[in-house]
Amino acid sequence: MTHISRRTFSAGLATAGVGLATSARAQTAYPAGLTIKVVVPYPPGGATDIVGRMMADRLAAKWKTTVLVDNVPGAGANIGMTRVATQSPADGTSILIVPPNVTTNPFLYEKMAFDAEKDISFLNHVITQPNLLCVRKDLAVNSVAELIAYCKANPGKLNYASSGVGTTIHLSAELFKAMAGVEINHIPYKGSPQAVSDLLGGQVDLMFDNLPSIFPHAKSGAVKPLGITTATRSPTAPEYVPIADTVPGYNVASWFGTGVRTGTPQPIQDFIETSIMEACQEAVTKERFGGLHAVTIGSDKATFRAFVAAERARWGKLITDLKIKPE
Repeated sequence: MTHISRRTFSAGLATAGVGLATSARAQTAYPAGLTIKVVVPYPPGGATDIVGRMMADRLAAKWKTTVLVDNVPGAGANIGMTRVATQSPADGTSILIVPPNVTTNPFLYEKMAFDAEKDISFLNHVITQPNLLCVRKDLAVNSVAELIAYCKANPGKLNYASSGVGTTIHLSAELFKAMAGVEINHIPYKGSPQAVSDLLGGQVDLMFDNLPSIFPHAKSGAVKPLGITTATRSPTAPEYVPIADTVPGYNVASWFGTGVRTGTPQPIQDFIETSIMEACQEAVTKERFGGLHAVTIGSDKATFRAFVAAERARWGKLITDLKIKPE
């Protein structure tokens, strides 16, 4: 029988205590005591910013720590995405609000400072938000079918506004043109407000705009709504029929998710993923996003990564086939 001295036993307890304390610290270090940044790759005020602020609010409440929104706009969201993908520490202190641009920019820009497939770990699909096809109120069409017939009878006569090259608003129109077999001229703007203003004023003929932005004008009769871009009706605006009822297979939505820099420890990724999934199930989250005419998704990383891959394949083909390039 091996004899253990009092000194040896005491030393063993001390070592075990250090080990337990270290283990406890490792398990509780994130996010306790840390300042977490939710990086929004757009300016304040837009849909991306609202999603970022909602996520920051809910995570701060859940984690009992400081969660700040960091708006990093520019270059079609590339500057903000680059910040997280290549410049932020891979420790979960920077959470990216992932915009649709992550699937389109690699095909629009000749050079990118990061590789989204390798440098960003996608965690959650947060919301999906439809666009609404509207025409100027005095255009003599009252349905998607009538618009298609008009365009075929008058090829190239109509023009459409967008919030910029490569946005879902732009690509909604280009996919519609390709699937319906019509020709409509593109007039890009630097953002949605000026584009909507010119649609209201009759300077442009039609636009596929985010539903929250165009909804008040559609309801008031200032513009004429023809159809929603999602395959099914919106739960918050069911009066608008899907374009897919006339153009089978047409389905486009704006969407936002979350991600972190690749290399972030897996336990931290899992913790963020689970926290956001839980936040998306909260009534306050669903109510706030419902006010944006958005459907709250809150999916896990496997589902979101499959979704991103499918979006990349779809838009990559369209952008490549049409040779679309940023201004």
